[in-house]
Amino acid sequence: MTTRSRLREYFHAEYQPGERKLVQKIDFFILTFCCLSYFTNYLDRSNLNNAYVSGMKEDLGFVGDQLNQINTCFTIGYVIGQIPANLSLHYVKPRYFFPACMLVWAGLTMVTASARNPQSIMAIRFFQGVAEATTFVGTHYILGSWYTERELGKRSGIFTASGLAGTMIGGFIQTGIHSSLDGRNGLRGWRWLFIMDGIITLPVALYGFLFFPDTPTTTGAFYLTESEKALAVSRVPPVEDRTPVSWTFFKNSFSSWFFWGFVVLWIIAGETESFSSNALMALYMKSHPTTKYSVPQLNNYPTGVPAVGIVSTLFWATLTDFLSGKRYLVGYFIGITGVATSAMILAASKDPTNPASTSVVFGAYYWAGAVYACQATFFAWANDALRYEDHMFRAIVLAGMNLGSNAVNAWWSIVFYGASMAPWFIVSHYASDYAPQTR
Repeated sequence: MTTRSRLREYFHAEYQPGERKLVQKIDFFILTFCCLSYFTNYLDRSNLNNAYVSGMKEDLGFVGDQLNQINTCFTIGYVIGQIPANLSLHYVKPRYFFPACMLVWAGLTMVTASARNPQSIMAIRFFQGVAEATTFVGTHYILGSWYTERELGKRSGIFTASGLAGTMIGGFIQTGIHSSLDGRNGLRGWRWLFIMDGIITLPVALYGFLFFPDTPTTTGAFYLTESEKALAVSRVPPVEDRTPVSWTFFKNSFSSWFFWGFVVLWIIAGETESFSSNALMALYMKSHPTTKYSVPQLNNYPTGVPAVGIVSTLFWATLTDFLSGKRYLVGYFIGITGVATSAMILAASKDPTNPASTSVVFGAYYWAGAVYACQATFFAWANDALRYEDHMFRAIVLAGMNLGSNAVNAWWSIVFYGASMAPWFIVSHYASDYAPQTR
């Protein structure tokens, strides 16, 4: 088949009668809720870093690597919640479970505004991690339940891009809040940021409670006809649906090569990605050897990192769909990117006061944002490979991938990305040079 005919087939896919309308409906109701949920989720995560460089560090008396310790507390809660959260989707309808978790993390986000020391934020972020554990892996489980293999990559990419949009827009929101609300009613701008984050989350939770369609076999969505519900079930392979609470289930799951293969894959890829996800660019600017950046600059300039991530994610998600699911190609790309960008920053650190050094570092961090592409493609890869497996086994593998990556990241960020290591993070860049090559 020629490239031209493959492009025509890809962009003009043939559907069964009524299938195109069904896909449009589930695209609207699933993707709008999941993307808005993930957007607010990442808005919250990124705005901790935005608050840190916007006065929280000085107001609460942060010392050493306490910012990293807070992120580790969040990660520990996040890791603990992964598998229980995904298994809960077998017993509690997603349209109840997802919004309930959102209400919890919205409340905890607003409570962060009252913090008086870094230790209280550590406790709050631990429980936020537990509440937010279902968003990423739970959504990938839902996407794999509704979409066919040719549809999955793009939807996974759109979902992942929404989280990156939260990271990107968070910087601009903090800039706006800092300029308009700083000092209002006696509260610093960074405290208003957490209050506004929580408020933004509440209507999204309500939307999910009213409109989220659950899974094809359990949906009671009023906007789907009975024929559309039957068609949704027929679009995905029929698999045996077993109750997972048994020692045999867990034994078989944790001894499967599917489980360990994808878990190890995402541990490696996740740490390559952590080069961009630990706010290194903002910390570099905050501790720049010659230039003192303003609060708007500290919040706005790093937004280019997730912006590149959005473009890269959508490009690779679409390309690997077009290439019939060759998701592994992204591994080569992020390996090359990790090595090259680390080498650029290490070279720039040799002459830190040279203006060209700053340009090289900015370029490296922006390019490094492209590694975010592995999120959508690797989780779509797992969904593709497990399409004919038990639903709850697929849920376990997806949760295990994120559990493994975040379990490593809980200590990895302290060892290699400590705030006290700014501006150059020399050890972390040597680690990035070697980690991708193990892929």
